[in-house]
Amino acid sequence: MSDFRQLARDWIAANLPASIRIAMPEEEIPWGGRKPTYPNPDTKAWLDAMIAQGWTAPTWPSAYGGAGLDAAQAMILQEELQRAGARPALFSFGLWMLGPVLLEYGTDEQKARFLPSIVRAETRWCQGYSEPGAGSDLASLRTRAEDKGDHWLVNGQKIWTSYADKADWIFALVRTDMDAPKHLGISFLLIDLQTPGVSVRPIELISGSSPFCETFFDDVKVPKENMVGPLNGGWTIAKKLLQYERQNVSAVGFGGDRSVRIEDLAKRAVGEVDGRIADGALRARIARHNLYERAVDVTTRRTQIAADSGDVGVLTSVVKYASAKAHQARGELAVELLGLDGLGWSGDNFDAGDLNETRKWLRSKGNSIEGGTSEINLNVISKRVLGLPD
Repeated sequence: MSDFRQLARDWIAANLPASIRIAMPEEEIPWGGRKPTYPNPDTKAWLDAMIAQGWTAPTWPSAYGGAGLDAAQAMILQEELQRAGARPALFSFGLWMLGPVLLEYGTDEQKARFLPSIVRAETRWCQGYSEPGAGSDLASLRTRAEDKGDHWLVNGQKIWTSYADKADWIFALVRTDMDAPKHLGISFLLIDLQTPGVSVRPIELISGSSPFCETFFDDVKVPKENMVGPLNGGWTIAKKLLQYERQNVSAVGFGGDRSVRIEDLAKRAVGEVDGRIADGALRARIARHNLYERAVDVTTRRTQIAADSGDVGVLTSVVKYASAKAHQARGELAVELLGLDGLGWSGDNFDAGDLNETRKWLRSKGNSIEGGTSEINLNVISKRVLGLPD
């Protein structure tokens, strides 16, 4: 393992551009896709280098563009990337959610068709799960796919579809048996968003951004070969994908930006004595918060190791719940420390960093809803971890 660590360390030192070692502005997040944007050319160079190594999907088989690393090697690689301060080369729902379930449930043809384009950042995916009237009760979904012989005909609506307006494809749950018990009449379908009949409408949030969309399907024809897993067997796939989603939104979505230390905001608010936060009570409060964040980080790492070994399980619900709680607490604390400077929305009278903190606080309100609500995850923990009765 020491040889691999040195190999990874040397390669990163030789290929990681200096501008990719600093905090990542939102506009430089590399999502890939058919129409990618790379405001910083180094972002593309770093992505291309990682793709060539197979390190955008290090544990995936080399036949699909991965590097075929085992879990221990993948962890070493992650440690070396973090040690170097490297930004993630690629943000991708395909990598985090769809790819792992395709590896387990997809046909050989589906793997060969879809996985390499995910690894190479050529296709951007979004998730079609939530529907109006079927939020936390996901299995109540009504979007239907009718068997028309040589294709599926899809009609219905999804909501809270993250980045659907920028994605190329959507993996969606559809009802294929309207008469079966709700968990038994669902299938898992892959739909090209350029197909006639698909329309997307962004939803503006309280933070001012519009990462979520409404997605409509009006007589959309989908090839038969785009169904993953057996007809009416999509619920099993859906649950496994949710476990990967909860693991990754916790590790990447919530904790990804810690470019501003909460200690520095506290020192600015109350001053410092001998390099420490001047207020002892505030110092203790921040220490408790940092310990909680550290515990979440360690648990997240443990979950990632298990997932790299093919054992993604209910621990993802623990990580999702705790990460949302930590991120929201961090936002509340930051805005409290900013005082009146934390009341700004825009304008020259406010510092850009302070405005960013306020918007992150507002955005964090969604953390306990997206990827499975905190209430749903507490139910999972109570039943499947603690063994409590219904």
